[in-house]
Amino acid sequence: MESLSHCEKVLLVLSVDQMRFQCHPREMKRDTLICAMVLSVLVCCMTAAAQEKGDWRAASSTAKSITGDVALSDEKIFINFSGFTIARIRGLEQGEASALFDADGTGAGNGSLYRLNVPGSKKFLHKNSLCGSDDIQWMVTYVSGRSLQLAFFSGQKPPAFTPDAIANSTEMCGKFSYVR
Repeated sequence: MESLSHCEKVLLVLSVDQMRFQCHPREMKRDTLICAMVLSVLVCCMTAAAQEKGDWRAASSTAKSITGDVALSDEKIFINFSGFTIARIRGLEQGEASALFDADGTGAGNGSLYRLNVPGSKKFLHKNSLCGSDDIQWMVTYVSGRSLQLAFFSGQKPPAFTPDAIANSTEMCGKFSYVR
């Protein structure tokens, strides 16, 4: 058994187990169905989070004049070649994304709330900052197709995503648009 590869050992153990217990076809179908459902849920969750990862080209005038192009990874956002650690807090409901980004409500996109810290003293393109002298504490992403929208917020508390809260927010620093 020493000369067998790891995969061959696993297959051998599985074959012996099947011979010992003689699985019933109905049980095998149920187990296969459960595995397929779990796998599909995992793939959907990974796809939603993975859509925002990668390099994005500045599209809006504010993005072109302040941030330039950005890149997102699992743990960082890179703005004008400066990296900032991010932590995903939760996904956005479609109504929240609509309130913040005027999303059409069709469910075609995915959004997330992130925690981060960008000092107010940090300057980007043309000596611009993201929020004047205030530190950025929150970032919201919304991806639909090949476009990404970002919104940055100051303040210690997570932002509220209702139309009234967004319209009256003193902590929203700006919204920026990007494309692939």
